[in-house]
Amino acid sequence: MELWQIAVIFLIGAWLLQSVGTWFQMRHFRDVMGAVSDKWSDGRVGAGNARGSLGKGVIALAVVDPSEILRKVMVMEGRSVLAKFQPLPEWEGKPLSALRAAVADSHFDKGRGKALANAIAQLDRVQQRQAHTSMQPAPSAA
Repeated sequence: MELWQIAVIFLIGAWLLQSVGTWFQMRHFRDVMGAVSDKWSDGRVGAGNARGSLGKGVIALAVVDPSEILRKVMVMEGRSVLAKFQPLPEWEGKPLSALRAAVADSHFDKGRGKALANAIAQLDRVQQRQAHTSMQPAPSAA
C-alpha cells in the first residue's frame, strides 16, 4: 500500500472518530437540557456559546426561577468532544443580576464570560417574548 493511501485511510478514520465523538457530545447536551427543562419547568433556561479559534470552546447554561434567582449554572469547556458540563455551584441561589454584573466586570475568562453573556442574553429574550405574549389579548369566542 502506498503512503498516500495510508494517509487517506488515516484521515477517514480520524473523521469517523470525530463524528462519533460529536454525536456523543450532542447527546450529552440534549440529555442535560432535557433534565434541566423537566426539573424546573416554571423557570427559564438560557444557553450560550463561545467558539475558540485555537483555544477551547465553551457552552454555558443558566437556569432561573420566575423571581430571577439562579437555580443552576453549568459550563462545558474544552478542546475535544470529551468535554462534559460542570456545575458552578457558587452561583446557585444568587440573583441573575449578580451573574450579569460579574460577566460585565470580566470576572470570568474570555470564553466563559462570552458564553455566560450569551446565555444571559437568551434569558432576556425569553423573558421579553413571554411578557409580549402575556400582554396580547385572549382570542374572543365567536
